[in-house]
Amino acid sequence: MSTTVTTYDRIAAILVERFGVTDDEVTPEATFEQLDLDSLALVEFTLVVQSEMSVEIPDDELSPRQTVAEVAAIVDAKVAAA
Repeated sequence: MSTTVTTYDRIAAILVERFGVTDDEVTPEATFEQLDLDSLALVEFTLVVQSEMSVEIPDDELSPRQTVAEVAAIVDAKVAAA
């Protein structure tokens, strides 16, 4: 039986491990605003995701109002296009 880690799972783990968000707070519908990530934290989050997932995400592509699921979809699209 294989275990597949999704992009959403990886993003959730980054939020928990590096940004002090609890497991309970991370849901597909949670926005970065709701998770208390300000614009500086969002830039740092973007850099971590780029580094760990080998994707390029322009600074203006992510916003505090986006949900975790929306960001996972953006990353999936970038990985597929690479």
